[in-house]
Amino acid sequence: MVKVGTFFAMSFGAFLFWQTMDKVHVWIALHQDEKKEKMEKEAEIRRMREEFYQQQKEKDSLA
Repeated sequence: MVKVGTFFAMSFGAFLFWQTMDKVHVWIALHQDEKKEKMEKEAEIRRMREEFYQQQKEKDSLA
């Protein structure tokens, strides 16, 4: 009976461990996606800002 209880407890513990690891994996993936999106937005802002500065330089040089 002790062996059956131990087996059940270990199986349940393994199940809880894998469920927790799955949730941690999903959280990490979402966090990385958020970081990637933030970096892409910042890069787009930098590109647009640089383009705007170039347009201003062209206008200033023509004027």
